[in-house]
Amino acid sequence: MTAGHTSAMGDDTDDVRAVLAAEDRRYRAMQDADLTTLTEVCAEELSYAHSSGVRDTRSEYLEKLRSGYYVYRRIDHPVERVEVLGDTAVVVGRMTADVEVQGRPKTIDNLALAVWTRASGAWQLLAYAPTSLPAPAA
Repeated sequence: MTAGHTSAMGDDTDDVRAVLAAEDRRYRAMQDADLTTLTEVCAEELSYAHSSGVRDTRSEYLEKLRSGYYVYRRIDHPVERVEVLGDTAVVVGRMTADVEVQGRPKTIDNLALAVWTRASGAWQLLAYAPTSLPAPAA
């Protein structure tokens, strides 16, 4: 993660730390294909977009991880900032990864926007939206 976490509503340092811990836990679970943890940290209403333009529900995404459709080999997720607004948090950053998609190796380098919501005292991922970076000019 990268320093520079901010909060939109005063001193929400504990909330920012909790959201960042949930982000770390989620990415670790993705890399480990830990479906139990992902079920806990992802809201049932999850909308998970991919840089390919495909969007999954929580159950669709978890099934793709379970089946080996996605196999994450390496994930880095530096965070630029976290905005906490009540029981909602927005994480702005980047996600780079080495992943196998249907058995084909792929390197991902995306800007990332994650929306978290607090339910029953725990932060859960509600939406994830990556944006592919443009290819370098030739």
